[in-house]
Amino acid sequence: MNKKKEATCKEVMHHICESLGENLNSEKCSAIKAHLEKCSGCQNYFKTVELTIDFYKKYQVELPPDAHTKLMTFLDLNE
Repeated sequence: MNKKKEATCKEVMHHICESLGENLNSEKCSAIKAHLEKCSGCQNYFKTVELTIDFYKKYQVELPPDAHTKLMTFLDLNE
């Protein structure tokens, strides 16, 4: 049985703050953490992203060439 490792809240915060070029204990990262703990909209957004990723991995969905770009744009995950 292949059991995936769930990311911890600390790992997620570290990734977000690292992506922003911030220290995990910075004022900005503390504000993000506080917001995420109380914002149901953000919690739902991240849950939707997680479910979408799990779906595509589980069912090995083949996407048209531009679908990945469209999905990343829709999820606002473009770099």
